[in-house]
Amino acid sequence: MAVIGYARVSRREQNPASQEAELRQAGCVRVYVDHGESSRVQDRPDWLRCLDRLEPGDTLMIRALDRIAGTELIAIETIRELGRRGIRLTSLTEPFLDVDTSTPMGQAIVSIMAAIAQLRVDTIRENTRRGLAYARSQGRIGGRPVITTWKAQPHTVLRAD
Repeated sequence: MAVIGYARVSRREQNPASQEAELRQAGCVRVYVDHGESSRVQDRPDWLRCLDRLEPGDTLMIRALDRIAGTELIAIETIRELGRRGIRLTSLTEPFLDVDTSTPMGQAIVSIMAAIAQLRVDTIRENTRRGLAYARSQGRIGGRPVITTWKAQPHTVLRAD
């Protein structure tokens, strides 16, 4: 019975080192890490390797539910599949995930918590869209400012005559 960790960051420029360190400190013997992968995609390379490695009696440890599932449906399907395979799922930040998913009560708890996690994600997205729309209405556009003072300098060409 091994404790296997899984970490993920959505963008290539992000660093998953803190997730990895937390998982190792919590006792993971191996941590699989995906870089630049969306949690809405189920066939992430290291996620698939992690799932292949897990055996009945193992524990899959994650930092948070959104590391493995970007939607309520994916979360519920994943947790139920792990339960069917005899794999325990535990989260460093969400202790409610450490439930017996083979029972009706365990499945209900997971469904409720997945719905709450999805609500959190949707709320963040909605607030971001609302903030961007307000900024646009005020004449602000995101991104780097346009540089208008730059002038091309002629290049010096050296010739050997």
